[in-house]
Amino acid sequence: MAYQLLLASRNPDKISELRAILEPYQIRIHTMLDFPDFPDTLEDKDSIFGNAMKKALEGARQTGMLCLADDTGLFIDALKGAPGVFSARYAGPHCSYQDNLRKVLLQMQDIPERSAHFETAAALADPSGIISVVSGLVRGQIAMYEQGSNGFGYDSIFTVEGYQQTYAEMDDETKNRISHRSHALRLIIPAVLRALRINDNI
Repeated sequence: MAYQLLLASRNPDKISELRAILEPYQIRIHTMLDFPDFPDTLEDKDSIFGNAMKKALEGARQTGMLCLADDTGLFIDALKGAPGVFSARYAGPHCSYQDNLRKVLLQMQDIPERSAHFETAAALADPSGIISVVSGLVRGQIAMYEQGSNGFGYDSIFTVEGYQQTYAEMDDETKNRISHRSHALRLIIPAVLRALRINDNI
């Protein structure tokens, strides 16, 4: 039996990371790239939880599939939690990863207190409604400059607590084991398996 799940994303970097984390469960993964005629969800909620739930529910109702969505924010203490829910578009509409991290580095240029955390909210929905919402959080520091070439987004300026590396300096296996997104997905996987009836004992 082919178990199928929709990831409510068109971001190739995020899709690749999510596929790697979910690969052991032998679930056939679809993404919004498989549905080019469906519009992107307008991420207009005031929290990463609200955006994740909205994306999951819209994806489920558009396709009739079980849908997993996530939203992530980088929360910097010295910037009063910014960029937070606006992390993906911090430098403005249609900005690049590089635009966003350069803005953060500029704002943090003369600030010695550099504590921050990444948090991912993950939501699971079917067409009838939300099934589960969880989150994963990793603390760290904003680096003084970019370090490493792996990963995407703010990975090259976020030094993970307990490590002497940014996410961008880690190999994929290490990052996928310890990341905020990984924590969130591992928390929501039991709900995915129950919804797909892969293991009725979970």
